[in-house]
Amino acid sequence: MKVIFSELVKLELDDAVAYYELEHPGLGINFKSEVRKNIDRIVKFPFAASVEKGEIRKSLLYKFPYKILYSIESDHIFIIALAHQHRKPDYWFGR
Repeated sequence: MKVIFSELVKLELDDAVAYYELEHPGLGINFKSEVRKNIDRIVKFPFAASVEKGEIRKSLLYKFPYKILYSIESDHIFIIALAHQHRKPDYWFGR
């Protein structure tokens, strides 16, 4: 199944990768890899993640305090947000 990312998700990913790279070289690359693995899991098992709100599902990253929020559309998966779990938890509702 095809995956489509919101432009804001791309910015969130870039910001998080840059932050983790500043904290510890290589950690940003590990973060990006974890996001990629999580998205691969979403594609294989789109209904496995729990429902966050309405039709929006959340998939938690294992090693980082982030969640991927997405919706399952008829012909693709739409990634709505890459959200930190402890900061402004509902900021993405308007997307």
